[in-house]
Amino acid sequence: MFLNKTTNSTEDCFLKILLLFLIVFTFNSVQAQEIHSVSLSEALKLAKENNKKILRSQLETTLSEQNIKERKELRLPEIELNGEYSRITNITEFKGSGFLNGKEVTKAIPEIYQVNSTVIMPIYAGNKINNAIKIANQESEIAKIKTEKTENDIELEVVANYLAIYKMMELQKIFEENIKEEKSRLKEVQSLQKHGTLTKNEVIRAELQLSDRELNALTNSKNIKIALHDLKTLIQLPENEEIAIDTTANLDEMQGLDPYDFYLSKATQNEEMRIASQELDIKKTELKLVKGNYLPTVNFFGNYGFYYPNYKFFPPNPYLYTLGQIGIEAHFDISALYKNKTKMQQATTKIEWQQMQSEIIKDEIQDKLYKEHTQYQEILEKFVVVDKALDLANENYRIVKLKYLNQLVLITEMVDADNALLQAKYNKVSTRLDAVLKHYELLHTAGMMPQI
Repeated sequence: MFLNKTTNSTEDCFLKILLLFLIVFTFNSVQAQEIHSVSLSEALKLAKENNKKILRSQLETTLSEQNIKERKELRLPEIELNGEYSRITNITEFKGSGFLNGKEVTKAIPEIYQVNSTVIMPIYAGNKINNAIKIANQESEIAKIKTEKTENDIELEVVANYLAIYKMMELQKIFEENIKEEKSRLKEVQSLQKHGTLTKNEVIRAELQLSDRELNALTNSKNIKIALHDLKTLIQLPENEEIAIDTTANLDEMQGLDPYDFYLSKATQNEEMRIASQELDIKKTELKLVKGNYLPTVNFFGNYGFYYPNYKFFPPNPYLYTLGQIGIEAHFDISALYKNKTKMQQATTKIEWQQMQSEIIKDEIQDKLYKEHTQYQEILEKFVVVDKALDLANENYRIVKLKYLNQLVLITEMVDADNALLQAKYNKVSTRLDAVLKHYELLHTAGMMPQI
């Protein structure tokens, strides 16, 4: 009897310890899945700081700046230091009339060594070095503009993703409210069916409507999770950190709609147009670079060395000697007079191509800007319409519901009124969020994205 009590006491103690361990483990697990609630402005800031595409574009800018330094180093002198050591055989001459006849050997100094240095510094190279540096500077400017464009593209992607989540979360709220109402209606229908005032078909129709709403809510909730994961990747939050968006923050950042010409004047200086302009400048500089092939190159040079033995005389003297040289050398490629013509034609054609490309980009931006300006204006005009539609849907739902409860209409009309109300609620939320997104798209095309 005493043994049984001791055993039971031990088991109770073990169960308590196990329960405590499970509670601590669960608490730690919940803590590990920390929920990070972000506003739109915070999401944009995190993306600008952490997004890998932006960081990669910044590295490309750094590389372009290093390329400028490399091109400038072409102006510096080239200095070489050479050393040589070798052993040679005696000099054997054949002075006879026959093959290998009249052999005469002259004793040579068996060791040869020399140390010398050479300096070459460009004085004039047909302005090629200056033009190469100029191209590097223009490429660096393009890299900076591309970094700016990447940042703006990622910001727009974050805005679109954020607002899509916002829209789905608002839709989820509508679904959940509707599901509660559908469940309440189903109970009413089942009660009326038990009293014989409604048919089985009415109950089935109500059950189908509820099932449809639950399926829609389930699909929408999964889509929210996917979109949240995409947003987390964009702003580079840790994988073990859960994310949620702050739906209480004010998203109404619209400052009204300015005339189309205002946005057009800004769009002519957006990132794409500035890149196209820089590309055209590069093509013009490349033409100057090709023209440099017609011009001579002039270099300053000098060399100085120690040599042993002195083979300036024969037989050689067994003495160490030094010899230096300094001067200017000129080089002119005569073949460039006829070989460079095709390169000149290619460079000129590239300029014409880039000019045409710039015009194409300009036309595309104008079309896109006009489309977005018109669409934004349309969305703003929808505000009054969707607000009125929601009021009408609410009133229609109230009337139909009253008739349904008095059994004056079938459940089909009740379902139609319910669907119309749900659609009207969603349209109001969707239109507001669409306006915010379209506003950002318009600013993005015009090169006016707000700085964070």
